[in-house]
Amino acid sequence: MKQSHFNNLRRKIILITLLVSVTPLVVLGEAIYHQFAQVYEAKIEDQIKHLAISQASSVEMFLRERTSILSTIAATHTRAQLTRPGTLEQILAAVNRRTEGLVDLGVIDANGFQAAYAGPYRLAGLNYDRQPWFGAVMTRGHYISDVFMGHRQAPHFIIAVRSGDEQGAWILRATIDSDVFNRLVRTAQAGRSGDAYITNKDGIYQTTPRFGGPVLGASPLDTGRFGQGATVTEKIRFNGHTRYTAGVWLRDNQWLLVISQEAGQEMTALLQARSSELIILALGFLAIFLTTVITTRIIVGRLVTADERSQVLNARLMQSDKMAALGKMATGIAHEINNPLAVIGEKAGWMRDLLAEEVFQNSENHMEYVQALDKIENHVERARKITHNMLGFARRMEPHLDDVEINAVLAQTLELLDNHARINNIEIHRNLAPDLPVIASDQSQLQQVFLNLINNAVDAIGKDGRIDITTRKEADRIVVAIADDGPGIPLEQRRRVFDPFFTTKAPGQGTGLGLSISFGIVEKMGGVIALDDNPPHGTVVSVRLPIVLPEKK
Repeated sequence: MKQSHFNNLRRKIILITLLVSVTPLVVLGEAIYHQFAQVYEAKIEDQIKHLAISQASSVEMFLRERTSILSTIAATHTRAQLTRPGTLEQILAAVNRRTEGLVDLGVIDANGFQAAYAGPYRLAGLNYDRQPWFGAVMTRGHYISDVFMGHRQAPHFIIAVRSGDEQGAWILRATIDSDVFNRLVRTAQAGRSGDAYITNKDGIYQTTPRFGGPVLGASPLDTGRFGQGATVTEKIRFNGHTRYTAGVWLRDNQWLLVISQEAGQEMTALLQARSSELIILALGFLAIFLTTVITTRIIVGRLVTADERSQVLNARLMQSDKMAALGKMATGIAHEINNPLAVIGEKAGWMRDLLAEEVFQNSENHMEYVQALDKIENHVERARKITHNMLGFARRMEPHLDDVEINAVLAQTLELLDNHARINNIEIHRNLAPDLPVIASDQSQLQQVFLNLINNAVDAIGKDGRIDITTRKEADRIVVAIADDGPGIPLEQRRRVFDPFFTTKAPGQGTGLGLSISFGIVEKMGGVIALDDNPPHGTVVSVRLPIVLPEKK
């Protein structure tokens, strides 16, 4: 029950400590990560916005430059000059030497007929009055068309400007090189997942996208989500991936330049930061866990040790109370027995005086009376010795220095156990050194130690055995050895015999406190108790007591 209680306590301490320690760490890490993710995502959005705006400026400049070139040509030449044979070809060649992007040039009169043409196609003499761009440029003065198929049946778009002279209004038109324009737009493609393309306001591709359909194909992008003349960034989930899309309106909100980028490449640093954070959190959790477990084990271990010490102290207190109660009881019993013993002894003496008279000496049973009186007096004397030893054993429980003769203390102790040993047919042999010095020690507590040790030896033998009690002097110590020929104590149990409540006896036959109490008493006296084998079988308990002379008390 105690062990289960401490195990539950250990688990609760570990769980509570981990919750209190790890929860703020996880919450803080999550908050930092989300804050960092938001800042990083905002940074990515700003980068794509900036890229879109920068690329839109480049496209607008490209278109303005080509429009300016056409306006300059129209302003510096008359229709008559431009329609002269070879003039338009010379101008186209001169323009393409300084810049790129013009495929052809054409002069169209007010009726839509192409009066002059320079370029790779056979378009001279065609009529354009039904083309949507013709009416637009005549009305506005200049016009940039959407991509269309036209007479050449190939996707292209044109830039046209209106001019006029004495012969009337006319138009200078140029076809933009699609390859040059597409290369310009694609320079905004970033990495392996980046894309850049242009759609009109109806979502029709004006340039070839990297991952979409062909030119003049329908884009899945909803252009209505992008504000007029504004740059908007959206996150669009596609196949489980996050793609950032930025759009900028061109040509007076007629074209939409779209820059898109998957978050995977741009989010590499964020993913690395998340991995680093997870590793730091894992290491922090591991450190907290190990520290918590080790600290908890130390704390609970000390609690267990304190609890065991408390149990030992409680047991010693209980034993002291028992011994005090036993002492009082022994004192009362001794006094109660001494009174009838005194009467018996007195009457036995009176009977012996009567037997000395002549009348009783001539009796036939005179010798039997004498023998009976001898037995009575012997047993009275034996009872007096037992009660005397009981009084000596119970006289005091507190440590007190007496002038102690070890052999005499052993003799008194053996008298208490003599009957118990004789009943179990156990012989007690004494080999007591006669020259042992008198020492200053506590006679009552020494008697308790010897009583415990000899009683343990008797219990270990059970019946039909032998106990040898030896005393000797070794240097500055007196050694008392109590050897029995019982079954002995296994090695794995020998290390625990002095632990409180450990016993090798059957349940209910021992408390496990005798050797523990004896060990404590001898230790307080500055002595040592040792346990050894007694070949061929049995146990020897040796008590080594320091020689403290009475005058040094």
